[in-house]
Amino acid sequence: MRIALRAAVIGLAGLLAGTMASRGAPAEPGDGPATALASPERFAGIADPAARSAAIFTELGRVLTHPRCTNCHPAGDRPRQGDGARPHQPPVFRGVDGHGLPALRCASCHGPANFDPAGMPGHPVWHLAPAEMAWEGRSVAAICAQIKDPARNGGRSLQDLVAHIGNDSLVGWAWAPGRGRSPAPGTQKRAKALVEAWIVSGAACP
Repeated sequence: MRIALRAAVIGLAGLLAGTMASRGAPAEPGDGPATALASPERFAGIADPAARSAAIFTELGRVLTHPRCTNCHPAGDRPRQGDGARPHQPPVFRGVDGHGLPALRCASCHGPANFDPAGMPGHPVWHLAPAEMAWEGRSVAAICAQIKDPARNGGRSLQDLVAHIGNDSLVGWAWAPGRGRSPAPGTQKRAKALVEAWIVSGAACP
């Protein structure tokens, strides 16, 4: 009886291990499930470089079109809030520098870190993206063309985009947004790897 029970437990453990393996293991400790945001290696089987590049950017587009990004890249001068991208309450507006109007600056309410008891997001330099970098409501293909254009991406080169998406702490907030908000897919590290792979493969757009 004990032998049979032990065999059953071993079999169940093996089944669970196989199931977890089929779902994809984390690439590195702390990198999150590989299925949350595909790694660049997932696209290695696409022979045509342009098609592979476009596919990589499409995967990155899951981050760029997520509310954690588009809420701060709004189509107008008013930021959005929450997973439903509702207009910011209280009503606030971009201002000349993206940090709000003189009468109500972003830092008036948003502190240097998330304040979860009140559900208030925070960061030391909380602000909106420039108006020319608006992504809200745009397709992944349109965002791709926009993000490659220095006139519409804050004057950044392609290599600058790697540092901006992969290292900027305000961008990184999207993966640790605090209570009541879903994080962007994957991790900032995985998003950085996708940007790098997209550039290496030719920076083609979908």
